[in-house]
Amino acid sequence: MHLLWLVFLPALAYQYLAIISEALYLARRYAKAPASVPPQGVSVLKPLRGLDPNTYAAFVSQIQQDYPAFEVLFGAASADDPAADEVRRLQQEFPDAPVRLIIGGRAAPNAKVGLLQELASQARYPLLVINDSDIKVTPGYLAEVTAPLAEPTIGIVTCPYRVKAHNFPAAWEALGITTDFMPSTLVAQTIGVREFGFGSTLAFRAADLEAIGGFAAVASYLADDYQLAKRISQLNKRALLSTYVVETSLGDDTWAGGWRHQLRWARTIRFSKGGGYAGLFITHTGVWILLALAMGAWLPALALASVRILSAFVASSLVIGSTQATAFCWLAPVWDLYSFAVWLASYAGNRVRWRDRLLEIDSEGRIKNV
Repeated sequence: MHLLWLVFLPALAYQYLAIISEALYLARRYAKAPASVPPQGVSVLKPLRGLDPNTYAAFVSQIQQDYPAFEVLFGAASADDPAADEVRRLQQEFPDAPVRLIIGGRAAPNAKVGLLQELASQARYPLLVINDSDIKVTPGYLAEVTAPLAEPTIGIVTCPYRVKAHNFPAAWEALGITTDFMPSTLVAQTIGVREFGFGSTLAFRAADLEAIGGFAAVASYLADDYQLAKRISQLNKRALLSTYVVETSLGDDTWAGGWRHQLRWARTIRFSKGGGYAGLFITHTGVWILLALAMGAWLPALALASVRILSAFVASSLVIGSTQATAFCWLAPVWDLYSFAVWLASYAGNRVRWRDRLLEIDSEGRIKNV
């Protein structure tokens, strides 16, 4: 029996490390000093394409910031994009807000980066913040995510995110993001990974963007946020996971849509991380629980289930603050089975669906055709 425990030790050790990482993150959150406003202005760059369930509320939150000098630049490929209409509505209802709508982007395999190239060329301020169109924040957001940039060794700041689901398939996906993806991010930070970044927020210096060759350097990659963080980290700087949690939404109302979403993420990570991606099977604790039960190893199965659910509870209730995910955190081992299936499927091809586009990506994560 003692030798049998060795089979499950890696999965058990990972979950303990996740709990330790969650505790360290919470300690950093509670120990931090109030954010001071940096002396530099901020340009918020928001590439748009279509509507999300909370688009307008998210837009309003971006302009209601307790920050002395900032602007919000929205970019759309077409004036007919429905998200552009919401920006015009914003400008009408808040005529004094520092908002600009820019139509058209640069030619790029990644159309989002093409928009960012144009937005960056028109940004006025030395600090840049990118976030997805559906990101909803509080008035202290800009001050908090840019404050760490006062430290020269920090090159880019990114944020964890709380998912607001509007239907059951989205709630299932939100459970996985909260109890699986977010703990893995905390583990990465604990073990010293320097390069990570999420579309939820990327805050960095315009000078560092220029030093890596601008957005053109990542224009051919699907995971542009990760590639941007990677290149800025190579300037002998590091990425920092902020203690600020933003809110996003998932509006896909079908199980097939959620599967495609997860598969796109998985294949993107697979091509970004290379060989390290193969080791992710250790993190799918639900699979190891099933294996333990099949082998009659009841104590290892109980230990794995207990520590997995505890990690999921701490992540959902304390780290992310998601009441939806907390209510179903006991299903985290079941999510692991689903995630394991996604992991396996990610090796079955190199195509991903991004909204209404089918993209093929090469072994380095670059878009091959559009």
